[in-house]
Amino acid sequence: MKIVETEQELRACYAVMKELRPHLVSEDAFVAQVMRQHEQNYRILAVWDEGEVVALAGYRYQENTVYGRFLYVDDLIAAEKHRSRRWGALLLEKLTVFAQESQCARLVLDTGLSNVLAQRFYFREGLLPGALRFGKVFA
Repeated sequence: MKIVETEQELRACYAVMKELRPHLVSEDAFVAQVMRQHEQNYRILAVWDEGEVVALAGYRYQENTVYGRFLYVDDLIAAEKHRSRRWGALLLEKLTVFAQESQCARLVLDTGLSNVLAQRFYFREGLLPGALRFGKVFA
């Protein structure tokens, strides 16, 4: 498990991220987007097994008047063929350590209301719902 630092490592993450974010149009576009997000302190923590990325978490440190300083998890995914091996739990454990070491008040993530399997996983890992997020899409 390590923080992705090079373009080659980032490219190795694309297939797994595409499972979570099927709207991603290409590996090159993914790399460009993550490079832009990197300027906003976005990082990817990835798990490799036998030279292959099997799970990853995209995260960033943020601060607002609601939570104070917190670690926000943008993305959390274990590749379909590598599920049920506790990769997601291990990533959350490591992110929790990162948050605590950085004096964050909490770890925060969003999940779709229809994503019942993810919700069950988050409950099992000790995360509790704390808000309902509303949004407006601008085409």
